[in-house]
Amino acid sequence: QVRLAESGGDWVQPGGSLRLSCVASGRPPSNLGVAWFRQAPGKEREFVAAIPWAISRTYYADSVKGRFTISKDNAKNTVYLQMDNLSPEDTAVYYCAAPPNNRYVTRPVADYDYWGQGTQVTVSS
Repeated sequence: QVRLAESGGDWVQPGGSLRLSCVASGRPPSNLGVAWFRQAPGKEREFVAAIPWAISRTYYADSVKGRFTISKDNAKNTVYLQMDNLSPEDTAVYYCAAPPNNRYVTRPVADYDYWGQGTQVTVSS
């Protein structure tokens, strides 16, 4: 069973950058990828980006495309989310998530079984 732990959240000014990390401990070969989601106060959790372990493909929400970059280090079982040109609208708790074994990464929240504890990102001046 995969266990996920996020880190890297912080306060940053608009236009700034942050890099989040997600370590997938105990990841079985049947875990096919990891996604990032976020949840702002009073809003539903939403898809941000996803990456499969085995192939060079990435997926992004339209709201972050061109500003965020998801990447991976297979040897470290770690997925990163580089966030540039941040705006106050990016303020949220950011979660990494893994789908059920042998399931590919998708966008719906309900498709994910494993979640980290979340890391807070605050963008304000």
